[in-house]
Amino acid sequence: MFAAATCFAAPAGAKPASLAPATMPKAGTIDERFQSYNIEMVEVTGGRFWKPYDSRKVEKVEGGNQPAIVDPSLFEYRSPINLSNARLRKLAAALGPAYVRVSGTWANATYFQNSDDPAPVTPPKGYNGVLTRAQWKGVIDFSKAVNANLVTSFATSMGTRDADGVWTPDEARQWVDYTKSIGGSIAAAEYMNEPNMPEGAATPKGYDAAAYGRDVKIFHAFAKEALPGMVFLGTGAAGEGTLIVPGAMHMLSSADMLTATGPVFDAISYHSYGGVSSRCASFGPKIGTTAEAALSEDWLARSEQTEEFYRALRDRFEPGKPMWNTETAQTACGGDRWASTFLDTFRYLNQLGILAKRGVQVHLHNTLAASDYALLDQKTYEPRPNYWAALVWRKLMGTTVLDAGTSPSASLKVYAHCLRSQPGGVAILAINTSKDQAQSVEVPAASERYTLSAKELESRQVELNGIELKLGADDALPDLKGTNTRSGKITLAPATITFLAVPQAHNASCLQ
Repeated sequence: MFAAATCFAAPAGAKPASLAPATMPKAGTIDERFQSYNIEMVEVTGGRFWKPYDSRKVEKVEGGNQPAIVDPSLFEYRSPINLSNARLRKLAAALGPAYVRVSGTWANATYFQNSDDPAPVTPPKGYNGVLTRAQWKGVIDFSKAVNANLVTSFATSMGTRDADGVWTPDEARQWVDYTKSIGGSIAAAEYMNEPNMPEGAATPKGYDAAAYGRDVKIFHAFAKEALPGMVFLGTGAAGEGTLIVPGAMHMLSSADMLTATGPVFDAISYHSYGGVSSRCASFGPKIGTTAEAALSEDWLARSEQTEEFYRALRDRFEPGKPMWNTETAQTACGGDRWASTFLDTFRYLNQLGILAKRGVQVHLHNTLAASDYALLDQKTYEPRPNYWAALVWRKLMGTTVLDAGTSPSASLKVYAHCLRSQPGGVAILAINTSKDQAQSVEVPAASERYTLSAKELESRQVELNGIELKLGADDALPDLKGTNTRSGKITLAPATITFLAVPQAHNASCLQ
């Protein structure tokens, strides 16, 4: 059982981590919309997305509306998401301001139907799916309603190319023009989703880094003219830094792609998955993970390892450019069964903490409400533990990142930011990853304590200071209240996550 932190004492003789919120130096800043999320393009259009583990549907697989590199039986048809759903909008708005990224592998081969006609049964030649005007207007309306600026990528499949296989902006221009005509805007975009995996991107046979560089230059010229002010993200690659793809899969090198493009991007984007889910077990056991390893140092370090890989590329090819993590979750291939439980919240918050400290500007979780790794249940939109964690982060963690110092224990992860909306205040995030040992911190000022725990680690219910978090009448969000805590030693129970708000820290970096 894993209960509230006050039920445990720290080990005898253990020295608490001494925290000094008043003097923690500034480590950097992050985008106000740092904590953000994805809605896959296939959710918007409807199509075959990752099959739920408990599904018993048997579908006859027809057409190509799923990545070609994965067994089609791993997918299941889902109807288009209802972006006007009141609960969905209320819960998304509570995370705002944010970015919403509508992209994914399916976006590479999605045709925009620039008319008010229903989508055809069969997509036009060179495409695998169809996005209607009504569906895209739903995305624009949703983004405005929930204060989420739009991030996307463009179709790059054979239907967008000329006879020589060169990308042309003809289809993209219609999509952009329609977006503008309904009052929408695109804040940031990648040219292609995960271009280093051309087998899944519906690109011409033999597509290589040189072809990518050629196409990016065409796209960049188009974007500067049609979308002035848009942040051009690239490359949006995945699977490097940590091995999450089969060795036999053909992959392009990000270094080769960046060499081919030259210094053209406004920010360096990348995708981060520490492994693949059990759905894709055929990829090999070394690139999966288990619930037993979820709190291990090896597992929790993988997001930092991936960031380090792409940071080195940034420093080599685009020095000084911001970094965006535009797609990330527990594991690729839709997440493991326990991705929807409190067990994954340790990875989720640790990843936010470490990437913010390392200066990553934007972190887009995959997804808001689809498959096992989503923040919300895909059928009911009920919040999952990671959603509640995101909500507490949004309440407390400001955009100025502080250096909390080095923790004396590998099982204690500590991060600090300026406290949101409280000049001089500091917010501390302390994560105890030990399943059987309490940890302690020493804080020389009064604070408000917010401890997240669960009765079982693989529970879909999470408690805040011992009270279960759940929606109220008419989907009212609970009042996230901290517990007044005196200065001095604070004990952190095994396998718990604690935020400490120190409003009177008087940190000079937080007065600006």
